[in-house]
Amino acid sequence: MDAAEFLLAARRTATYGAFPDALRPREEAEAYAIQARCMDALGPVGGWKVGAAGPDAPPSCAPMPSSGLHASPAVLDGAAFTSREIESEIAFVLGADLPPRDSPYSEAEVSAAIASCHAGLEVLQSRFGDPDGTDPLSNLADLIRHGAYVLGPPVGPWQAIDFAALRVRQVIAGEPIERVGNPAGDMMRLMVWLANAGAVWAGGLKAGQIVTCGSWTGKLAAPAGAAVSARFGDLPLVELRFDR
Repeated sequence: MDAAEFLLAARRTATYGAFPDALRPREEAEAYAIQARCMDALGPVGGWKVGAAGPDAPPSCAPMPSSGLHASPAVLDGAAFTSREIESEIAFVLGADLPPRDSPYSEAEVSAAIASCHAGLEVLQSRFGDPDGTDPLSNLADLIRHGAYVLGPPVGPWQAIDFAALRVRQVIAGEPIERVGNPAGDMMRLMVWLANAGAVWAGGLKAGQIVTCGSWTGKLAAPAGAAVSARFGDLPLVELRFDR
């Protein structure tokens, strides 16, 4: 069994354990190759998650299978998620293809390809029993712990939004938290990197795909049956509920 087969088997059986040391990727390129092999079985690609540990940190990314993408308000099967960890995020939906090419895309070109901006909620689901104790490259191979994504309604003209000052209010089971700004910094930096490097192996970015640009709130667990919502400034509310 290779690494991709291990991760796919964990998805099929909902049996999450330790990643055998012999299967762990030793370098970033190997982790991305495992992602690609997993997507051969899980695809098509419905979107991407891209983020960075800080404003100057190198980005990383993972594809999101279209089967796990939902429109808000969504009801999700709570039994499918062992931890129900939630992240509130800003996402963009592409209105034009950005295929691989020799000359890099500029920020203006990537921005022009974006059709709309949305609030989003990502549900994390690791294929490992102890994801926080698992090495970063293995988590990268596991689609950066992606489980499902709920996309809020679109806001049209978004270019005037001051994302650095934008406040998010996330509520899980009636408990609110508020944060300002994305810890990764400029989301357009992430989008440009994704277009020029991260998504190249999959044929680039495609119209209709969602790109979500990292958590504003960190990951917080939701109890069984919980309702979850997030509102970013004046953007429409995004909501999900676990049925158990």
